[in-house]
Amino acid sequence: MAELSLLADALVRATPLIIAGLAVALAFRGGVFNIGAEGQLLMGATASTAVTLAFGPALGRGVIVVALLAGLLAGALWAGIAAELKRRFHVLEIISTIMLNFIAIHLVSYLVRGPLQEPSHIYPQTKSITGIGQLPIILPPTRLHLGFAIAVALGLLTAWVFRRTVAGFRIRATGASPDAAWSVGQINVERTSVIVFLVSGALAGLAGSIEVTGVTFALYENISPGYGYTAIAVALIAGLNPLGVIASGIFFGVLETGAIALQRELAIPSSLASVAEAAFILAALTIASVRGRVLFAARRVTTS
Repeated sequence: MAELSLLADALVRATPLIIAGLAVALAFRGGVFNIGAEGQLLMGATASTAVTLAFGPALGRGVIVVALLAGLLAGALWAGIAAELKRRFHVLEIISTIMLNFIAIHLVSYLVRGPLQEPSHIYPQTKSITGIGQLPIILPPTRLHLGFAIAVALGLLTAWVFRRTVAGFRIRATGASPDAAWSVGQINVERTSVIVFLVSGALAGLAGSIEVTGVTFALYENISPGYGYTAIAVALIAGLNPLGVIASGIFFGVLETGAIALQRELAIPSSLASVAEAAFILAALTIASVRGRVLFAARRVTTS
């Protein structure tokens, strides 16, 4: 039972990483460098918490659906700010999304110490989400909730969209070469980029919604231990492949959960897990870089 519980904890931890990783992979494949998954995730968590606490009793069991939709919308709107800044004023999305991350962190801090603070006003957090506002458990008595199944389903859906649909082709073409996509494929590159930005933000917002309705059941400062940033590594190691993101997210979930268990049982610093993650990322990126150079050289030989 202990092993099953540990595995379930790893999958729970992998859930926001998979969904946010898909958000990053989608954006990068579409040529949009969305570094703001962390801020979009926080906005999704905030919107879901607010909606659940405000309308939970009135909506009954439907509140969980409304909460997830609120997270999707909040993440898309937060990403939309960066998209609009890029479209109107040519502000680089790398800069704007990083700045929006900081704004989101401080906005959450203000809300949980002000308008959304729990009734006793002692702790910097919101009132707890209970009962019908929580995602159902899919593997009792562990903590594994429905969010993990949603994450896997989203990974499969994203892979299908990339490979089998016109929208997926447009995204890949825009990301590979905007000029060619416009001149040869007659693809509206600007509109495609905005849509990719919004959908990417919506996915990151959903990750925050699922985290708050499946794990924390309240909004508080530092609710995300950097899931949005780790998601970038998850997506890059997966080669921006949605199916690879599922595996990569689970790997990171296992790694971080194992580190926590080692710290608890053997007093080994959990920071070693961060060192291992960084080393693995560097190794993976080095291998990918070498493979890219080898393929490029092979193509030059065959075409000369």
